[in-house]
Order: sequence, then structure tokens, then C-alpha cells
Amino acid sequence: MNLVNFNITKNICRSLVSVTRFKITRGLSSKMIPTSTNDDVDHLKNIRVTIPKPYVFHVELHRPNKLNAFNKEMWMEIKHCFDSLSINPDCRVIVLSAAGKIFSAGIDLSSMMVIAQELAEVDDVARKGILMSRIVKTYQDVISSLETCSKPVIAAIHSACVGAGINLVSAADIRYCTQDAWFQIKEVEIGMAADIGVLQRLPKAVGSQSLVRELCYTGRKFFSKEAYESGMVSKVYDTKDKLLEGAISMAELIAEKSPVAVQATKKNLVYSLEHTNQEGLDQIREINSLQLLSEDFLEATTAQLTKSDKPTFSKL
Repeated sequence: MNLVNFNITKNICRSLVSVTRFKITRGLSSKMIPTSTNDDVDHLKNIRVTIPKPYVFHVELHRPNKLNAFNKEMWMEIKHCFDSLSINPDCRVIVLSAAGKIFSAGIDLSSMMVIAQELAEVDDVARKGILMSRIVKTYQDVISSLETCSKPVIAAIHSACVGAGINLVSAADIRYCTQDAWFQIKEVEIGMAADIGVLQRLPKAVGSQSLVRELCYTGRKFFSKEAYESGMVSKVYDTKDKLLEGAISMAELIAEKSPVAVQATKKNLVYSLEHTNQEGLDQIREINSLQLLSEDFLEATTAQLTKSDKPTFSKL
């Protein structure tokens, strides 16, 4: 490209960005523009939310005295948190970790006793079954809230990650762990099949069906080295501090990208796991038929052409 054509292209890109911004701004009333608030997640008892970097939210399981075991309140707070951050324009990436000695000991068995009491109050077996199905669906939706969240989720796992804990992190986009981390699909040891996501998601994260079935049938522990080699985690850190530093650094890098591009990418990656290649191609074509007209694409293209500073993208 000669200098004259380059300058023409540069000016066209800048003009398109200006026109697009004008149309977008004029087309939105103040009521349509989402307001920035963290109030939706500040009040949670078992979840702590902080903002370590711009557009990066750190969600921490926070029942350290109970080894971050999942009681009913914590289950509901997890879903509320990820559903809220999914539509929070100040959030672009989420880092998920846990306070205390371990990531999670799994389900709080005392909450299971409450469920047993609820079932005992129902006489008819059909109605017991329907009640149980509704309870399980509620917990399935909690785990799936990480996957349906429009923002990428980076799980930072230290020490033990058992039962409900491994179900939870299996729904994350990216998984890192410490060298001392270990995992256990424990449900088979308490006489049940895992039913909230790990049987569906782990086989897609790990490269060996044989290994997945071994882990699910035996309930044995597997450690960070095996988790890394099998593809369940993509990085292993020496300490928890280094783990969090690495996870937040990666989140910051992702947060610098266009939120339009990143969220569309996650949507298509999740969709494509359950559909044929052609169906995935059809979906991303439909998405990009609109999103390639966005100011983000024009600004990023202009920056590439002009070798200028990285663009700062507006909230989404």
C-alpha cells in the first residue's frame, strides 16, 4: 500500500468511527445506558467481590471456617453474583478463587439433611421425584451460571477442590491451579452420580475419555501435575499468591480487548461445544453480521493500520 492509499484508508476508518459513535450515542437515551453499580454483589455473605484492576472483578468463595463448603445460601449467592456481573458494564472478566486453606470441600452435608427433611414431608413417590428434580435443577443452574455468564471466568484453584468445587470450576473458561492443588469427583463415594455438571463438562476439558471415566468411577484424587498434563488446567503456580497474580494479570490482558469481541467469542465457543462445526459457523456469521459494524472493530482496525496506541473501548 503506497502512502496516498494508506492515508485515504486511515481517514476513512476515522470517519466511520466518528459516524458510528454519533449514531450510537444519539440512539441511546440515558435510561437505556446501564449504570455502573456494585451494589448487587456487595451484600453477599459467602461471596466476597473486589475489583483489583479496571474491568476485572475478583469473586472469592468466602466460608473459610467451613472450608468453603456449599450450603444453600452460598449456592444461591453464586448464581446471583454471576448473573449480576454478566450484565454489569464495569465488568469484563471475572477471576474466581477461594479464601482460606482450601478451594472447597464440596457440598455442606448439613444442607443435604435439610433437603432430606423436605422430602420426608412428601408422601407420594411421584411428588418426591418432582421436588427432587426441581432441587437438582436449581443447583445445576448455579453451576451453569459461570458458563452462561457473558464474561470470561478464570478459576484460580488452590489446595483441595472436591465435589461441588470441581463441578463449579469445570464451568469456568480458563483454569489455573497451585502446585499443591488436588481434585476429586467425590459423588460416587457418597452413593450418587454427579448431577450438576462435571460429568458433562470434564470430558470436553480433558483429552482422555479413559482418564475421565476412571476419575468419575473411582472418586480418586488427582493432583496438579495430572490435571495439567490432561488439559484440565492450563497453568500451575508455586503458591497461591503467584496464582492470583497470574490469574489477575491474564484477566487484565483480556479486559483490554474489545468487550464486544470477547463476549461474542465466548458465546460462540460455548455454543460450538454442543453443535456441529457448520452450526457454529452459522451462529458466528449471524453475530458478526452486526458486530463487524461496531465502533470497536473500526477503532481496533484503525489502530492496527496507523500503528497508534491501543484503543480504549467503551463499556458494554
